[in-house]
Parts: sequence; C-alpha cells; structure tokens
Amino acid sequence: MPDIKTIADEADIIINGYAFTRKDECIHVLNLNSPDKAVVFSASGEVLETTMDDIELSIASRYLQQNLKYMED
Repeated sequence: MPDIKTIADEADIIINGYAFTRKDECIHVLNLNSPDKAVVFSASGEVLETTMDDIELSIASRYLQQNLKYMED
C-alpha cells in the first residue's frame, strides 16, 4: 500500500484533509488524517465501497459534488 505522502502527491485535489483521486472510471477518496477511512465513488457519485461512517461519508460526498469540476481533464 502506498504511503500517505504518495497518495497526497498523486491526488487530483485535496479538500480539508481528504485526497480525491480519479482511477479507472472511479473516484477514490482517502481521509489523510485517518487513513483507515476511505470511500470509492462511481463516476456518477454512487458509493461503491467505504470504510467511513455515515456522517463522514456525507461530508466526503458533499466535497466531491462541490469540487468535481476541478477534477475534469
């Protein structure tokens, strides 16, 4: 598993400690302050898998919706 610095360096954007990275038609989100908390979203924003609780998941989802335009190629 890559270390936190590598993940942060490779992220498309970082918002309030959450690293957002596009991979294989999905968006991977990692809480850099608590690396055991992560979520994978589909391109349409559907949760595919997660280790986040409902509150943190709603925060990550909101950040994604508000900032998706900055991740476009």
